Amino acid sequence: MASTHNRSIACWLLTIILCACTDAQLSLSFYDASCPSLQIIVKGVMVASTLTDPRVPARIVRLFFHDCFVNGCDASVLLADTPTFTGEQNAAPNKNSLAAFDIIDRIKFAVELVCKSTVSCADILTIAARDAVVLSGGPSWQVLVGRRDARTASQSAAESDLPSQFSGLSTLVTNFANKGLNLRDLVALSGAHTFGVARCASFRDRAYNDQNIDPLFAAILRALCPPSGGLIDIAPLDVKTPTIFDNSYYLNLVSKKGLLHSDQELFNGGPADSIVSSYAADRSIFFRDFADAMVKMGNISPLTGSSGEIRQVCSRVN
Repeated sequence: MASTHNRSIACWLLTIILCACTDAQLSLSFYDASCPSLQIIVKGVMVASTLTDPRVPARIVRLFFHDCFVNGCDASVLLADTPTFTGEQNAAPNKNSLAAFDIIDRIKFAVELVCKSTVSCADILTIAARDAVVLSGGPSWQVLVGRRDARTASQSAAESDLPSQFSGLSTLVTNFANKGLNLRDLVALSGAHTFGVARCASFRDRAYNDQNIDPLFAAILRALCPPSGGLIDIAPLDVKTPTIFDNSYYLNLVSKKGLLHSDQELFNGGPADSIVSSYAADRSIFFRDFADAMVKMGNISPLTGSSGEIRQVCSRVN
């Protein structure tokens, strides 16, 4: 009787262990044995790509954000449309907005040469986003890895889940809370707008209709962006240092020079004002919180264990 009971306990413990193994969580050491050169490969391609085009870092970070906010960090945003598959790239918040897919493809190709069918596109994008920030003068952080790639994508989720540049603060807070991110995470992650550009259509309404905007700045924006047309005209998200990752974005907000309506909403007499002020006053506080928030965002609903797959080409399922 005791022997049978002991065997039952042993089987139960074995089941728990096996379940834990198949539901592996993200870790720092996931590829230490299977692809020890991963970090070097990713950084090498990112350095070369950034030297060729200084816009690459901002584009990579934007890709990462738009991936994680739609069903988690699963590389679904990298899946291209086909005659039989509808992905997320042509959803309204993404169409004519996302770029640098070719950079991720280059990294994946280089990784596959050394570590075939081992590293997910989701992990490559996550590491590349960290390197993009560092290469632009921003903070570094340790990237947890072990994600797998989605076999599906959702255009409808991209339409509904991605925050809009026209949203007010309360809507933005709800968008982020739905992903497990708080107000401080929202303000810190918005600091990614310290580099990159936006199209005229994204800031036209602010330039002509918003009241919480510096008059001279509004005039400059109106010169760039006429009342109609001008869909390809662009402006830097950070007018001070458009290719450098620093805290100038928050200094702009304090001066009412946020490019997007959603940017200036972070400093508009609401609960985010004090956080913006602290980041504007002390870059190190922003850097610390941004790094923490990027790790937190990277943990949104990752596929692990036997879920999903390791794509051989990031733009299509195997």
